[in-house]
Amino acid sequence: MAMKENSKKVLNYLKSVHGEDVTAADVAAACGLEKRQVDGIFTSALQRKGYGVRVPAEIELDDHTHKAVKFLKLTDTGLALDPDADAEAAAE
Repeated sequence: MAMKENSKKVLNYLKSVHGEDVTAADVAAACGLEKRQVDGIFTSALQRKGYGVRVPAEIELDDHTHKAVKFLKLTDTGLALDPDADAEAAAE
């Protein structure tokens, strides 16, 4: 089964910002999706298959307080993934 369109959007966006720290909210804003959609897509289409990981971190807000966040990162396998290839070809 081929990857769904929104999953491709998330994957391709994460590839385009590889090396940057982005949260699900950042990805949602860039892809025109809701944060909860991105969370679900990342978990089911990327993280569970070994294509992505969540990296716990802390950011400083404008008021100098800190907030715990999770950055979305692709694994090397995720970076090499061709979302347009069918699932059988990707599994080989």
